[in-house]
Parts: sequence; structure tokens; C-alpha cells
Amino acid sequence: MKVFKLQSLKFLWILKPPNRTFHGHPRLLVSDVHSQYEPIRRGKQELPKYFNYASDVLDKWAEIEKAGKRPPNPAFWWINGKGEEVKWSFEELGFLSRKVANVLTKECGLQKGDRLIVILPRIPEWWLVNVACMRAGIVLIPGVSQLSAKDILYRLQASKATCIITTDKLAPAVDSVAPECHFLKTKLMVSHGRREGWLNFAELYKNQADDHSCVKTRMQDPMIIFFTSGTTGSPKMTQHSQGSLGFRPLLSERYWLDLTPSGMIWNTADTGWILTSVASVYDPWVFGSCVFIHNLPQTDSAVILNTLCRFPIDALVGAPTLFRMLVQNDLSSYKFMNLKYCTSGGEPLNPEVMEQWKSQTGLDIHEVYGQTEMGVICSVFKGMKIKPGSMGKAAPLYDVQIIDKNANILPPGQQGEIAVRSKPIRPLGFFSEYVDNPKKTAESERGDFYVTGDRGTMDEDGYFHFIGRDDDIIISSGYRIGPFEVESALIEHPAVVETAVVSSPDPLRGEVVKAFVVLSPAFSSSDLKSLARDLQDHVKKTTAPYKYPRKVEFVQELPKTVTGKIKRNELRDKEWGRV
Repeated sequence: MKVFKLQSLKFLWILKPPNRTFHGHPRLLVSDVHSQYEPIRRGKQELPKYFNYASDVLDKWAEIEKAGKRPPNPAFWWINGKGEEVKWSFEELGFLSRKVANVLTKECGLQKGDRLIVILPRIPEWWLVNVACMRAGIVLIPGVSQLSAKDILYRLQASKATCIITTDKLAPAVDSVAPECHFLKTKLMVSHGRREGWLNFAELYKNQADDHSCVKTRMQDPMIIFFTSGTTGSPKMTQHSQGSLGFRPLLSERYWLDLTPSGMIWNTADTGWILTSVASVYDPWVFGSCVFIHNLPQTDSAVILNTLCRFPIDALVGAPTLFRMLVQNDLSSYKFMNLKYCTSGGEPLNPEVMEQWKSQTGLDIHEVYGQTEMGVICSVFKGMKIKPGSMGKAAPLYDVQIIDKNANILPPGQQGEIAVRSKPIRPLGFFSEYVDNPKKTAESERGDFYVTGDRGTMDEDGYFHFIGRDDDIIISSGYRIGPFEVESALIEHPAVVETAVVSSPDPLRGEVVKAFVVLSPAFSSSDLKSLARDLQDHVKKTTAPYKYPRKVEFVQELPKTVTGKIKRNELRDKEWGRV
């Protein structure tokens, strides 16, 4: 029995049309959690020493809600497209997450500071585990559902996680590597069935009390770790604190989402990415807004468009791929119920797609630019002039500049590296560190700046324009893919002697993975089309499927420097027509 099927809860929400007069309603304005931190935003008070997002934000909204000072809007609304639906108020979210916190602490034996890996699709349990970890001080490590056994093994070993929560679909992959993970003590499965060696989430949850006391956490205490791909080596563990993710939106204005307690946001990103933590947890709930979620097993444009027509969603957040897909449809045949604000992030969006969307829907697409290390760095704020091809201006809290290789600030119009000032005071939204990797943490800074690894320009008005990666990272459909991971998978195949992986332009995904492959003599007479498919299937099985090379080109040799280093830049420039 899944959490959202429990009969003991009565979801009695009657959703009214969103009330956009919140700012003019004194009774609601005075009780807004975000407004209560205005003295800190104005510099009249210092940052608090202790902060916990669950007790200081979510539980405060539950109190406001109970006092009748919040619009009758759910805090969380989930559907799966098959008739199942969940609506939780902030009070119900608190009740349910306390029960889950008891599962983690009492049944799984987790303590403050322990690490937990959660690999779940877009189901309500993912949100409950998130909030439960906040309450118990457990460090959450989210992962995308497409992770392979090899990916899971690396994450378990690198993080030293003592517990993993996933579905019956991924349980066999976990079991295949668990004997090599000596820190792993508990496996928790979200499933109707049972499996030997696994605890059943719903069965444990069902018998728990809801009287869990939230632990006391400091602003700098670790809260969440994201694995993020790099150009070389394995993914790094990027750690965020209660302050950098939880308190950060309380210091910012309603800048990139402009939400209110009567608003509703739908973010379509995968649960493993920071965008979901930012746009489907921390930022909306700071403003008391409703987080809307569709299970979306596959990204289907018709399903997305029909959902926007059936539900009063104010804001839509997605990767550029989402909007590229949507504009392929006749949008004039769809009448959106309440959509007012669209945001695209993860990679640059083609100006022509923005124009097509605007001409057919009347809505602008606001671009945001960010990284796992800092969340949103630049954005096109609501009401701001939109310049096609620009990702907007620097987000609050950040001093964003274009710098050269010596960390000198470059003048407007000159190309350089996009960087964010990190000294003398490190901004609150910054990640804490790359866990167990002080060398990489130190290398991320140059002079007084954190260097993003992206190249761009800034114009006279302060608008930033993205040019491209300064390294070899491939961003396809919003997914960050390190070439090293794909090359490592390919080189395991007996047909591959040498390989180089670069980005290649794609009209739908922006860019895709392309592999240049030097074959073993034993395979030189093979059917190349069939062999390319074999290599693609091999990568899908070896690592996360989204990383596989959609393009494969067989070559006699790879271009190299005199020292033997592969000239990936040369291959990439050729792909993008820059030579």
C-alpha cells in the first residue's frame, strides 16, 4: 500500500482559481514566511546561527494555514495520468514527513549527518523522503532513475551512504553491487511487493507515529549532495548546506519564479537534478506555493499540453528540449487554464523557439542559467526586457562577471569566462565543497572568483550571453554528461581501440553525444551500422542510458598533440562548423 493510497488521510482540498491579489491582501501579507525575513534582507539583522528548512519554513506555513491565513491551495499536488491523485496541505506534509523521519531514524537507524541515497521517479515518496531527511538532519543524495549498476556502485562507495531508497525496478541493480559497498547497512524499497534483504517503505511507514521532533541544525550543516559530471574523472560530490539551498530563497526577492501562496508551479526536471530541488521544493515552498507534479514516465508533448489545459498551473519550468518539443504541435488548439510564466534552464534556448512559443501562446519564455554548485546564477526576471539569446542578469546574492585567465574583469562585449565573486565573502548560495576532493574545490576558484567553466559575454545593460563550455562537458536535453564516463564505457567494448567523445549539434536536444571510434583490426570488416548500434547498446548497459552516443563515427585515427593528447577541441569545432 503506497503512501498516497492511505485511507486514513482525507484530501479535502477544493481548489479555487488562483488569487493574484495576494500582495494587496494585508491579512495574508503580514503572515508570509518570506516577508518575516525582510529585516535580514535589508541588513538590519544578522543571519541566524541555526536554521532548519522543515521547522522554520514548512512548519511555519502549516501554522499560517491552520490559522486560515493562507489561500485554499494545496502545498503539493501529484497526478500520474491514470486517475491517481494526491493533494497535501502543509499540515498534511508535516504529518506524513514526520512519520517518514521516524522510519529513517527508528527503523533504519540513521542519525544526523548520515548519508542516504534516494533514486526514485516523480512519485510522492520522493518529496516525503526529502522533508524527512531535513527533519532528521540526514544528508540526502538524489540520483536519476536511469542510473546503471555501475553508477550506483560508484555513488555508494564514494559517498559511504549507509542507506538507499529505490523502487523494485532498480533493486536488482543495487543487489548486484551491494556486496562491494561496505558502508551500506539498510535497503528500503518503495513497492507493492517484497524482496529479500529489503525493508518495505509503505509497511514501515504505516505503523509509525507522527511525533518526530525536528533536529537542531546550523546554517552550514550539510543537507544534500549532488553528483555532478566533470570533464575528466568520475562525477564529483557537490555538497550544499541548510543555508545554501534552504535559507538562500529567503534572502532573495521573488526574482525568478515570482510565486505567491496562491500560485502553482510545475517543473518537469528529473528528481536527480538540482533544478528539481530548487524549483520543486525549496523556492516554491518558501513562498507557500503549490508544487504540482506529473509522474511523466515519458516526456510526451500531448500529455504536457493537456495537463496545462486541465490544471491551474501558473508557472512551467523545463529544459529547452521541452519547449522545442511543444512548439512542434499546433498550440492554437490548446487553451491553457492559467499558465502565465514559463522558464527554461539547463542549456541555451534557441531564439526561434522562443518566438514560435510567443506567437502561438502569447507567453514569453524566461531563461535561467545556473549550475549544481550555485543554483540559479542568472535569470530573466519577470517584467524584465527579454533579449533573445540572453540568459538575463545576475541573480540576487551573486556578483557575476566575465573574466580572463588571470581573473581580471573584462569590459562589456568582450568574451571570457563566466565567473561569480567568491571572496572576500562567500555568497550564501554557494556549495560547501566537493566532498573528499579539496584539490577540485580549490581549482574551482581563480583569484576572487568561482569559475563556472562556461564562456560568455556581458553587454552594456548587464545581460549575459552564453557562448559555450570552456571544457568538454556535454549538456544534452538538460543532462550534464562528462565525456570521460562515455569514453570509459566505450573502451570496455572489444571492438574499440581508442575513442573521443564530443558534443554535436542537434535541433531538438541542443547538443548530443558523438563518439569518434578507432576500431580494433579484428572488427575492421564488420557491418559498421550494426556495430554502431552494438556500441550504443553497450554504453546504455554500462552507464546511465541518457549518456549513450547518439552519433558514432568510425575513424582511422584521432587527432593528437605532440604529447599524445587527443585534440577534442578540434573534433568538436569540426562538428559545430567552426573550422
